[in-house]
Amino acid sequence: MTDSKKYGFTTTILHSDRQKPIEHGSLHKPIHISVTFGYRDARELASVFQGKQPGYRYGRQGNPTVSALEDKVTKMEQGLATICFSTGMAAIGALVQGLLRKGDHVVSSSFLFGNTNSLWQTANALGIDVSMVDATDVKNVEAALTPATRLVFVETIANPRTQVADLKRIGQLCRDRGILYVVDNTMTSPYLFRPRMVGASLVVNALTKSIGGHGNALGGSLTDTGLYDWNKFPNIYDSYKRYASSQWGMAQIRAKSLRDFGGTLGPEAAHHIAVGAETMALRMERECANALALAQMLEADERVAAVYYPGLPSHPQHKLAKELFGAFGSLFSFELNDKIDCFDYLNRLKLAIPASNLGDTRTLVIPVAHTIFYEMGADRRASMGIAESLIRVSVGIEDTADLLEDFQQALAV
Repeated sequence: MTDSKKYGFTTTILHSDRQKPIEHGSLHKPIHISVTFGYRDARELASVFQGKQPGYRYGRQGNPTVSALEDKVTKMEQGLATICFSTGMAAIGALVQGLLRKGDHVVSSSFLFGNTNSLWQTANALGIDVSMVDATDVKNVEAALTPATRLVFVETIANPRTQVADLKRIGQLCRDRGILYVVDNTMTSPYLFRPRMVGASLVVNALTKSIGGHGNALGGSLTDTGLYDWNKFPNIYDSYKRYASSQWGMAQIRAKSLRDFGGTLGPEAAHHIAVGAETMALRMERECANALALAQMLEADERVAAVYYPGLPSHPQHKLAKELFGAFGSLFSFELNDKIDCFDYLNRLKLAIPASNLGDTRTLVIPVAHTIFYEMGADRRASMGIAESLIRVSVGIEDTADLLEDFQQALAV
């Protein structure tokens, strides 16, 4: 396989490692467990540390196995470069640690993963002003901008109520204003959507989810799409301006976020994620088909009060999701009517597993208000439209008929 020919998504990921020489003809990049890397020539070691030539310094800052995964993710997102982290939250935290300063302003979607919401609260306590807005309409984002706005942050599909951000128009707004546009692609995955197509500057992926796909490794990533002009970003330190300007952002993030804060992805986890990524397209097609079938069945049942899934015509952003995404994702949520206790319902399920992950091969369910969004309190949950009976479903690759039967039988009181 050579770079001169353009291959499909899965073919490219399968053969990504072989784009560079691999020891002993291995098909996978081997797991390099060494923490440190030695050089025969001390001058060469100094050149690596000074960024004058490529190489590895210390395991906290990079590793050949992790680099191979970074190359894979860059290809998935059709980006310029990727940095991997120990978790998805470490990747998002890198934005605060590496790019923002006291007095800066961030505009974020108010429809967010609970831990991301918590992170913005922490950033606010550190002197970074954060405005939370309804990002399903670009007008709300535009109204919140100030001269101190350094970045706009949105998720493609919100977790758990599945609101779809006004991705394309927000991208155009950020381009016009020279603002860094960060899109969390976790809920869609690079197979269903590439944020680069709507002008994203940086793309977040929680590698733990659909990319790894098997619930056996934590990881996260930031990908620079190459679309943003880092000359417009005022927070770049002079020491990183010795590189070409297209590299300034990632050079600073790798140093200030990865090196200084140490949220490093281990080689074993990188290997698991890289292998899992090979089947992402196959898994996502099955999971999305299962999710649509389940959502349709539940919406038609009078014992279900509401279903939130972009694949349903009743969803407020169904038309937008249809225009943007290759499919509607593997996650949805639903509310039961008042006669059915959500805990009793979950306990009657035989296949779906009460658990907090998503993007797994197995179907996972969780009572949102009582678990992952409990800490934020009832008022904040209400503002996000999260009912006390809301159940989040991350749909797996089980046989469709088996899932339909399981969710149907559990509705019987």
